[in-house]
Amino acid sequence: MAVGEGTTGGHPPALRFAVLGPVRAWHGDRRLPDGSPQQRALLAALLLRRGRAASMSELVDVLWDEPPQQAVAALRTYVSRLRKAFGPRASVLVSQSGGYALRLGPPDALDLDEVSRLVAAAEKAVGAGELTQAYELYGAAVELWDGEALAGLPGPEAEMQRNRLAEQLLGLREQRLDIGLQAGLHADSVAELTALSAAHPLRERLRELLMLALYRSGRQAEALAVYADARRLLTDELGVEPCAELAEMQQRILRADSTLTLPNTPDSPAKPSVRPAQLPAAVPDFTGRAGFVTELSDQLATAGGQVMAVSAVAGIGGVGKTTLAVQVAHAARDHFPDGQLYVDLQGAGATPADPAAVLAAFLRALGIPDDRVPDGLDERAALYRSLLAGRRVLTLLDNARDAAQVRDLLPGTPGCASLITSRLRMVDLAGAYLVDLDVMSPAEALTLFTRIVGEERVNSERQAAMAVVGACGFLPLAIRIAAARLAARRTWTVSTLARKLSDERRRLDELKVGDQAVKATFELGYGQLEAEQARAFRLLGLTEGPDISLTAAAALLDRDQETTEELLESLVDTSLLESAAPGRYRFHDLVRLFARACAERDEQPPTERAAALSRLLDYFLASCARVYALERPGDRLVDHLARTEHPGLTFPDLDSAVDWFFSEAESLLACVRQQDDPGSLRRAVDTLLTAQDLAESGAFSHQFDQVVRRMLTAAREADDDLAQGRLHALLAHGHSVDGHFDEADAESQQALLLGTAAGDPYAVSTALNDRAIIGIYRGDLEAAESYLNRAVEHFRADGNVPGEASALCNLARVHLETGRVDSAIELAGRCVDTYRSGARQPLRLANARYTLGIALTKARRHEAAMAEFDEALAVFHDSRQRLWEGVTHFRIAEVHLSAGRPAEAARHAEQALALGGIGGEWRRGTILLVLGQALDELRQTDRARACWLDALAILERVGAPETKLARNLLTPTSV
Repeated sequence: MAVGEGTTGGHPPALRFAVLGPVRAWHGDRRLPDGSPQQRALLAALLLRRGRAASMSELVDVLWDEPPQQAVAALRTYVSRLRKAFGPRASVLVSQSGGYALRLGPPDALDLDEVSRLVAAAEKAVGAGELTQAYELYGAAVELWDGEALAGLPGPEAEMQRNRLAEQLLGLREQRLDIGLQAGLHADSVAELTALSAAHPLRERLRELLMLALYRSGRQAEALAVYADARRLLTDELGVEPCAELAEMQQRILRADSTLTLPNTPDSPAKPSVRPAQLPAAVPDFTGRAGFVTELSDQLATAGGQVMAVSAVAGIGGVGKTTLAVQVAHAARDHFPDGQLYVDLQGAGATPADPAAVLAAFLRALGIPDDRVPDGLDERAALYRSLLAGRRVLTLLDNARDAAQVRDLLPGTPGCASLITSRLRMVDLAGAYLVDLDVMSPAEALTLFTRIVGEERVNSERQAAMAVVGACGFLPLAIRIAAARLAARRTWTVSTLARKLSDERRRLDELKVGDQAVKATFELGYGQLEAEQARAFRLLGLTEGPDISLTAAAALLDRDQETTEELLESLVDTSLLESAAPGRYRFHDLVRLFARACAERDEQPPTERAAALSRLLDYFLASCARVYALERPGDRLVDHLARTEHPGLTFPDLDSAVDWFFSEAESLLACVRQQDDPGSLRRAVDTLLTAQDLAESGAFSHQFDQVVRRMLTAAREADDDLAQGRLHALLAHGHSVDGHFDEADAESQQALLLGTAAGDPYAVSTALNDRAIIGIYRGDLEAAESYLNRAVEHFRADGNVPGEASALCNLARVHLETGRVDSAIELAGRCVDTYRSGARQPLRLANARYTLGIALTKARRHEAAMAEFDEALAVFHDSRQRLWEGVTHFRIAEVHLSAGRPAEAARHAEQALALGGIGGEWRRGTILLVLGQALDELRQTDRARACWLDALAILERVGAPETKLARNLLTPTSV
């Protein structure tokens, strides 16, 4: 138990107690002796009375079904032992009215009280609409149970309390799952609901939640089968029909009730425009931004308190700062009956407005004759503040260059407010309420486009319209320009405009109408940059990843990290770059296109563009090689990689290396995708080799495969056998993982041929190993064994001990499939010992344990197999290897099924499915077979059959050997 902390500073340490599992107690950090079962039963009885006294006779009945002759004396002995164990806190156990009570103080803690606190917080979160937080709080409460409550305690009261606490736990789990479904966590909930409904088959609410979770996961047939199974069980066991709620859920699923899907909360409408003074007219087609309008209007309305309200809106050019500010000013005007002032400060241009001239205009607007306007800036500012004292005036300062330009334009007294827009974040403007304005949501963007173009044209080509606003990067200015062009050309269709904008190289040129142009807006900001800022802006635009880290940017720019950070943060301040997260930066899509165009136009000499991307590739290759070496020490691949000029990052430990690797995954793949010229080809291919864990990650598997194929085309054009061989090896492995064994076999043959021709030990040994794996899956075991023997020879010749061990692991699978179970266990055990005895190799060791677990399952050594799988699963989870995490859950399901634990088997099979079907349709089909077998043993025959039908369709489609098993399972056996 881990609730409460010991006190310090002269007070005796706190007492902590646990009843949600074995009854335990701590005095500070010291665990107290458990004592006899009766002593623990006494402690539990006093704890559960929450300070109320229990008489001697009550406590005797708690401890014994048939009390001994000296029961009272024994009871007093137990009390004495507890007081002695409590030490300085013995006074909490008091004698009262001929009995005893346990009076805990504020520093003391009981896990059951912590449950109450967490549940109350969860209920409060539900009331506030914070469903994810509520789900986590309920989960924390559930996790306080450490097995069966009051485990091992004797007596009828302990049994009654155990049942009560078990029901409380079930209720909390049910509530948590209900909240999870409301929060959209249906895919994550299926496994737990399957296990719970198996353990509590007559609890209809669980079945109802399971039906909803399956339906939302796209498994309608299974959802309906859950109802059929529940109805049959209820009628057979109790002679009753399902409750109304369960029956209603079935009917709603049958009619595909739209309310079963997760609700979408539409944006609330924007507040209407109201009376202006100097304010520009609000745009009639103002769209979205309702939250910002409300937020800023409420902030401006605070003027009149002890301080003047100042709000500053920052954002990229064209994001709609002025439009939003004008809208907000109109919405807030009722709070400023003495007037609204407006000025365009022209801060993005070459000649920003002079504050003194602006003040002169403001003074004239406030009734000061020209001849009474002071000459100096300070005098004008002083008169301006004096005129506004005691009045309620709103000042809209649009398009400010920086804080220095606006300081003298701010009123000085409560009751007034200023709203400022700028491309620069005004962090140095004291007391300002800062807002960063982002692009529109897709729905808002489409609404704006529709309002300008017209519903009839957009509704007939909705997909093309979405492509247009997507090409505009959801930037309001770009959308308005595109829509205006289309509105002025009645012969164009929306698809015509979408095609024109699909060409990235011409997109900015297309986004121009009249005197409005997106490129011109960006050019204003670019023109204000200093030389180093402009160079950084241009070179960053060359990258194609979604964002870039500080360390990667430093490599790209060939600057140290401190200088790079200063440059990037200065670009963020100008709104030309965004800070995606601490240490990570990104462009808006259209700004990136503009930056790239600037690089092509202004970067001199032109070779610097290629040099910058080459530095970035070196950074990724060298850093990935270090991650690979940490995960697979002794693997010879790192000795066969192309050389780099950049040393790469160093990592203090494996966890930080893996964190970096996955945080950089998309940027890494984007960088490789750009490197298809002969000078960088091999480094790009080697980067993919060191990053091959992405192929099995699930989140990046498809992207990884696409980049491999792109690079293979480049390698063929370059006639580079070594690069081609390595890429074919990567493709072979990917096809094998997905269950596409014919394609995998063809790719591995090419890898072997090309690797041999290039004299590449990596491609040859890897291809032989992969060909063997394919043989195992296809049942061609004789060929698989031959390939593995050759693979062992090649790994050994290369001095690759980890590679040799991996081949021996696969050889263990061959032995297993050919009935040599004992030798399979021996081979797999040798591999485990190899990885364990050398340098730390968590992933390879986990793979070996996985193989050993399969062999032990075959030998029906279930507990030993579970121990191996549990160890492997922890590593795969920590290393974010979702494919291997999923297949290990599948293998654990097989163990439970073999051991006669179908509910646990179903739970782990569902967890394998919940990992997103990683491994392709073939693996999903095999998991459904095992899930169906588990459900069948749980007497959920309709749902089992639905799983098998799904599996048969999948396995037939991919031509898998397990098709025969699926047919056999669906064929009723004669009795």
